[in-house]
Amino acid sequence: MPLEIVHPEGLDRPETYSHVVIAEGTRLVFVAGQLSDDPDGDLVHPGDLAAQVRQVFANLGRALAAAGARPDQVTKITIYVVGHRVEYLPVIEAARVELFGAHKPADVLLGVATLAAPGYLIEVDAIAVIW
Repeated sequence: MPLEIVHPEGLDRPETYSHVVIAEGTRLVFVAGQLSDDPDGDLVHPGDLAAQVRQVFANLGRALAAAGARPDQVTKITIYVVGHRVEYLPVIEAARVELFGAHKPADVLLGVATLAAPGYLIEVDAIAVIW
């Protein structure tokens, strides 16, 4: 099994991510932070977090596919959310599950003051290992 999920003793078992992912493979894929952009690079869904989240994870899926990687080969993601609040978590999780299904890469979720330009509310980057 190229990805091994480890549940360390003494740590909780999160529903949405894994504390430790051990990877074996032949290629590493590093995906830059994906924003809520259309193919022309224009912001879509300004001010609508739920719509931006869906667009961001769809863009992440496209980027992974372009590299020949599948969502279940992602080992870690970092999620940046402008003005993060706990009530955003279900919205983020719904889009995340749409891309990853039951796969739970390691993750970090950071609340930030701003992203690359005004109007962007979420950004997600990823690391994958292809076997």
